[in-house]
Amino acid sequence: MATPANATTFSGEVWAELRLADSSDVPHIHALIHQMAEFELLTDLFAATHELLTSTLFPSPPRPPFTSFTALILDLSPSPLPASGPSTIASHCLDLSASPLADPEAAAFASPRGGGRVTAGFVICFPNYSTFLSKPGLYVEDIFVRAPWRRRGLGRMMLSAVAGKAAELGMGRVEWCVLDWNKNAIDFYEGMGAEVLPQWRICRLTGAALDKYKGNQEEGGGSKAAE
Repeated sequence: MATPANATTFSGEVWAELRLADSSDVPHIHALIHQMAEFELLTDLFAATHELLTSTLFPSPPRPPFTSFTALILDLSPSPLPASGPSTIASHCLDLSASPLADPEAAAFASPRGGGRVTAGFVICFPNYSTFLSKPGLYVEDIFVRAPWRRRGLGRMMLSAVAGKAAELGMGRVEWCVLDWNKNAIDFYEGMGAEVLPQWRICRLTGAALDKYKGNQEEGGGSKAAE
């Protein structure tokens, strides 16, 4: 297949950095979420806006990472990165000498950090709690890599970094969901040692079904245990 005329080709060594996101990353996060919704055939549920992402992911004052909603950005650079700073969660060097990579969206996903970097993916996670373990954990809401950069070990790098952070913090587990038809993802997660739990089902209240409960706190009055 011919390389698109507007594609940027990466070859040789390429440096990957998983870092804490900030509000300047919101346009890319928004675009990546939309790409993920397209991949999952769920664009009918997509309602994210730049304003909502900014206010919920990057409040003022900021919260310490991994104690609330935490967004991580995967950047790729054609040149060596500076020494890891406080925002760096993980880094990795790819060797593309044998298989150069054409990224037709490189210009659209130019990283706000500059230096020729492109944004290739993101993770959003937040703390949850296991009563059985009596320990906090991390729930991975989203993990996504743009199509040109898949099957390069970057998803493993990202998930490993989140799992490593959870272990460092003394947490009990890391959890996430996977679509039942996404066999490639299921095989990948199982290959990383994750247990897929088919006996569990997701229950969700959202939209009008959630809104109808507004004000129910007063009606219940806390007079008896949950039914």
